[in-house]
Amino acid sequence: MAAISLSKVEETAPALVDLYKSAAVSLTKHQLTGERAAVYLVVDHSGSMRPYFRDGSVQALADRVLGLSAHLDDDGRVPVVFFSTGIDAVSEIALDDHEGRVARIATGLGHMGRTNYHLAMDAVIDHYLDSGATAPALVVFQTDGGPTSKLAAERYLCKASTLPLFWQFIGFGDPGSRQFDFLRTLDELPVPARRTVDNAGFFHAGPHPRAVSDADLYDRLLGEFPRWLRAARARGIVSG
Repeated sequence: MAAISLSKVEETAPALVDLYKSAAVSLTKHQLTGERAAVYLVVDHSGSMRPYFRDGSVQALADRVLGLSAHLDDDGRVPVVFFSTGIDAVSEIALDDHEGRVARIATGLGHMGRTNYHLAMDAVIDHYLDSGATAPALVVFQTDGGPTSKLAAERYLCKASTLPLFWQFIGFGDPGSRQFDFLRTLDELPVPARRTVDNAGFFHAGPHPRAVSDADLYDRLLGEFPRWLRAARARGIVSG
C-alpha cells in the first residue's frame, strides 16, 4: 500500500496524478510496493545548470521525485538541497505547493557557483540524522558535471556507506562528456575495501532530461535501490 493514497494526491496535487501512477508501476516492477523510505532531492545550482532551470528540467525532476515520494513517505514533502560552491538552500517541495516551487526557491539564491558534492552530501546526512527518521532514505542527487573536490566527495560517499542512505546520482548533459567520468568511478568504488555496501548508483538523463519518459526515469531511479536495501539489511544498516 502506498504511503499516500491516490485520492489524496488527486485532492492535493492533481497535476501529479499521472506521475504517481507511473511511479507505482515501477515500484511494483522492482518489488518495492509497500516499502517506506525518506526521499531527498539534491539539485546542482552551479553556473552551467542555468539552461536546465530555465527550460523547466529541474522543476520536472522535482515533480517526478515528489510523485515517487508519495508512495514511500506519508508526509507529502521532499527535502531539497540546492548546492554549488556551498549550500545555497535547504528547503522542500510539497504536494500542496509544488507548482513553480523550484523557480521560487532559485530566484532568491543569487550567484550560481562551482560544484561541491561533499557539502550537499553533508547537508543531507545532517538533515536525515536530525529528523530522527527510522526508515532508510533514497537520495536523488542531480548534477551536470564532476565536483570541484573529487577526493572529498569520494570520502563522504565511503563514510556514508554505514548509514541507511542510498545515493542515486543523475546526470544532466551529454552522456559522452568527460565531466561524468568521476561519477562512473564513484559508482564503482569497491566493496568492502572502500565501502561497507554499494550505496550509490548513476545514470544519465541526457542533454534533454524532460524528454526521458516518466516510466524510464522511475525505472532508472529505482534500478539499484532494491539491491542496496537487501545488502544494507543483511549488514544491519537498515532494520526491518
